[in-house]
Amino acid sequence: MLKAAEPSELHAYVVISLNTGIRTEEARALRWDHVVAWIPDLKKWQPVTEVGFKHKRFAIYVWRADRVGGDTKTRKSRRTLELPKLATQALRQHHARQAARKLKAGDAWQDHNLVFCTSIGTPLDAANVRRSFRRITKKAGIGTEWRPRELRHSFVSIMSDQGVPIETIADLVGHAGTSVTEAVYRHQLRPVITKGAHTMNTIFGDSRHG
Repeated sequence: MLKAAEPSELHAYVVISLNTGIRTEEARALRWDHVVAWIPDLKKWQPVTEVGFKHKRFAIYVWRADRVGGDTKTRKSRRTLELPKLATQALRQHHARQAARKLKAGDAWQDHNLVFCTSIGTPLDAANVRRSFRRITKKAGIGTEWRPRELRHSFVSIMSDQGVPIETIADLVGHAGTSVTEAVYRHQLRPVITKGAHTMNTIFGDSRHG
């Protein structure tokens, strides 16, 4: 799917969503001044709108959402997420592409400072995002039933499969507690009942018997 998304204007949207687990309404509301780079000399994060992309570490402030009032779903949903290298690369390329679109649009460009926007800078419509995403999944050969929120579900599955504690997953996806994560993503979370047995097998060896 990531390969199929490369030519699409939604490429960075897909990569960021899959790599961070942010909600679709959070992705649509993300602003460039909430994309930040770590400046070692200052020991703090600075907006890329001020310091650019020539740095090693980047993060996003997930403080806004495409909701009534513009805030995230809950206060707990406000979080800072460091970006993996794949997401950083996609965002850097997206920034360059958007600059070219802005230049092409000229006076028609409406600057809302949005990371993900239309060809003239206006906010993305959720329905249009879904349609574009369906074209990507169809091209990827996984059908047209997928929705953008599936990227968040996939993020939880990947984290769980890699043994990331549910407490950490809950923090990453902006849940108030693990009970919400368990209730919403019960099919994505890997059962942990076998963790003890697997750990002991690793230590003592599968073939040893007491």
